[in-house]
Amino acid sequence: MFTIAVITDEVSQDLDTVVDFAREFDLDGIELRSIWDKPPQDLSDAEIARIRDRTGEAGLSVVGVAAPFYKCDIGDDDACREHLGILRKCIRVAQELDTKLVRVFAFWKGEPLEQCWDRIIDRYAEPLRIADGEGIVMGLENEASTLIGTGAETRRMVDALDSPAVKPLWDPCNELFADGGQAPYPDGYGHIRADMCHMHFKDGARGTAEGDVNVPMCEGEIDYRGQFADLIEQGYDGCLSLETHWRIGSEQIEQTLIDRPGGKQFSEAGEAASRVCMRNTLDLLAELGVSRA
Repeated sequence: MFTIAVITDEVSQDLDTVVDFAREFDLDGIELRSIWDKPPQDLSDAEIARIRDRTGEAGLSVVGVAAPFYKCDIGDDDACREHLGILRKCIRVAQELDTKLVRVFAFWKGEPLEQCWDRIIDRYAEPLRIADGEGIVMGLENEASTLIGTGAETRRMVDALDSPAVKPLWDPCNELFADGGQAPYPDGYGHIRADMCHMHFKDGARGTAEGDVNVPMCEGEIDYRGQFADLIEQGYDGCLSLETHWRIGSEQIEQTLIDRPGGKQFSEAGEAASRVCMRNTLDLLAELGVSRA
């Protein structure tokens, strides 16, 4: 059976608050994105040790490191070199926290995908070498603001790279918002179902007065009943991480922060919203026969 976690900065920048949230809902772990107003690649050895000790004391695992790797322009050589350093640092964090998963992306959207395709594959040669040598799996997330936004595009890229060091990291809501996206479940998911290594869950609605927006889990357009039922039926044994992206009230997260989540401003009011989303999710899972807290 799959495990359930929450991305740290969707709750708070304070580690104890995140751990208390995870224990309140009887979660299995946390996914590290930003904490103490720092992205994972900027954490000190002492801070990494503190995370390891605190989660261990609470009986929680660190299920992955949500690195911002290759959220940069594909044509910017300096930025790409800098991001190789980010990858190496995040791999070290992952190893210290006993997880093999590092989340990655495929560059900011700009030129049409077909014009960038060969460069994307070339840019991933060194990351694959690094990850394979370190025994790490790079979870390639479909992200609407990047060149790889859908399940179909993720499938194409993972197949082209043809390496056990990269697998699909599925986000149904990112498919919902992506140009050319399909119905997240079952269509988008169908492309990556066979080898998905990890999943982020959040909900969304398109075409509102505010445009495409995130909404409370199980209150949007995505068929999470079908998605979760499929995971249960197939015996998926990876992890599902809550990535709320919604906040209670009229003040929602700015798009620039949605594209580059992390830090104090992003986490503001996150705990209350994440509590609603986690409760809705666990209630739906209970209806499907998966009992949690």
